[in-house]
Amino acid sequence: MDLITLISFVFGLVLLITGAELLVRGASKIAASVGVSPLVIGLTVVAYGTSAPELAVGINSAFINQPDIALGSVVGSNIFNVLLILGVSALVTPLLVKQQLIKIDVPLMIGVSILGWVLSLDGQISRTDGIILFLIVIVYTVFSIRQSRKESKAIEEEYEKEYGKAKTKNEGSIIFQIALIVFGVALLVLGSNWLVKGAVELAKHFGISELVIGLTIIAAGTSLPEVATSVVAAIKGERDIAVGNVVGSNIFNILSVLGLTSIVAPNGISVSTAALNFDIPVMIAVAIACLPIFFTGNLISRWEGAVFLGYYVAYTLYLIFEAAQHDMLHAFSNVMVLFIIPITAITLVLVIYRELNGKNKILIKKK
Repeated sequence: MDLITLISFVFGLVLLITGAELLVRGASKIAASVGVSPLVIGLTVVAYGTSAPELAVGINSAFINQPDIALGSVVGSNIFNVLLILGVSALVTPLLVKQQLIKIDVPLMIGVSILGWVLSLDGQISRTDGIILFLIVIVYTVFSIRQSRKESKAIEEEYEKEYGKAKTKNEGSIIFQIALIVFGVALLVLGSNWLVKGAVELAKHFGISELVIGLTIIAAGTSLPEVATSVVAAIKGERDIAVGNVVGSNIFNILSVLGLTSIVAPNGISVSTAALNFDIPVMIAVAIACLPIFFTGNLISRWEGAVFLGYYVAYTLYLIFEAAQHDMLHAFSNVMVLFIIPITAITLVLVIYRELNGKNKILIKKK
């Protein structure tokens, strides 16, 4: 592997993240200047913007016939978002989970994850599949905006602190913000081009698949905007944003990124057997795992964050062992399947039982 390939990959990643940041900043300021509430900006502009790197990588890799990178960046990002970002954020401070997330957004994340798997069972996410996914994200966006009107003043103020106060049309320079958006999009296009080309060369050099590169390095890199948003929000005590950003991003990744990529790609997105049999089911399992953890006391505790983080390390190690066909692969798989996963499942069941039992006792006392 030559130095130019490595520089191309790293510099492409830097351009990608910088472009997404400029795009979000410019779009948020314009939305605020025309009177859009900070909460709606957080639910729409920022949610779309933080998924912009995955979208740029997906479209670019689909056009150069590297579908494994397109799919891997989305699937890997969704796994990364829940296991690593929520894990780290919960370790910083226990994360309070809103009822709307438990009742609506997390079930929707699970539903669209399963839908993505069902649509890919024929080995391809076609243009028609992409249209279905993108129509759902439009409905979800409209629903989110309508729901935002019912939010309490406290939540509105929390989003205002994160994304800025709405200004009148006369404040700030609209032209400057438009220039930021244009420049941000240009950096996204250029950065994704360099990143994808570098990723292909890295895969060839190390003898591993583009899917593994997409699931690990590219997924982690394109998720950096979510890392920054959620961890900083957790440090500031803005816990709704920390959790909502991850769940919203995962929904947008599947519906918007996979949807748009499969629409504009010449032949849709082909789905490898490895992704269909292992990585997409892992993404679904991670989404489902959120529901009982979010349900227990409406809180993601530090120990639950540590479990998330531990599973991400285990998943990454599995990918590395499998790619290298390491002797430890069989033993590692057995330990995960026979011990770690059952122990985690039993622990969650006991925690949920204790939670439900406690609520029943409270109801009995009230009667």
